[in-house]
Amino acid sequence: MTNSVINPIERTEVTQQLSENIILTTVDDLYNWAKMSSLYPLMFGTACCFMEFMAAYASRFDMERFGMIPRATPRQADLLITAGTITMKYAPNLVRLYEQMPEPKYVIAMGACTITGGMFCTDSPSAVRGVDKLIPVDVYIPGCPPRPEAVVDAIIKLRKKIANESMQDRHQVQQSHRYYSTTHKMKVVSPINDGQYLNSATRVASPQEITAATGLELPLVLQTAPNSRNL
Repeated sequence: MTNSVINPIERTEVTQQLSENIILTTVDDLYNWAKMSSLYPLMFGTACCFMEFMAAYASRFDMERFGMIPRATPRQADLLITAGTITMKYAPNLVRLYEQMPEPKYVIAMGACTITGGMFCTDSPSAVRGVDKLIPVDVYIPGCPPRPEAVVDAIIKLRKKIANESMQDRHQVQQSHRYYSTTHKMKVVSPINDGQYLNSATRVASPQEITAATGLELPLVLQTAPNSRNL
């Protein structure tokens, strides 16, 4: 026990010691501290991983304690969490959203479907085998789907990465740690559905084998005289 008061009522006096009145730092440390303390993620989700991303913002985990406020527009966001499967049809939209984000910007690949294609990496002809083929990724979160604790851990790792950056290296954005994924092995064939399948001969009149097997073959009189009033 000490005799000093922890929270005194009186106003604290300004000391004359130099070490207690002056804070020395660098521009990089101040700039990185401001960036890592105000990460604004984009409200972006394409599949079931977005449910875990929403759970990370719930009261149990409270990801806003890191200063992360979700934004609905990419022009006000600096963090893109790709939560869900990215298809080839959606790939141009993803790249467009990433290009609309201001610098400096960061990307977190969330879930196995985003990192390597996940369960769709072998049979699906439309799933992108890794979002790092489209945009540079800073942190990967494995899992299907990852837990909210994993999302919080990825944010902590991203904050540590931001704290070690330098303003002189901002123009040297290089993609690293790319995941190996199987390339698509598809053969180009002529389309089956050309829009004229309703006008085909089998659609206008069924083949004779099918009509005979189902008992729907018309009598010879009706075939020769379609107008019943001529009978």
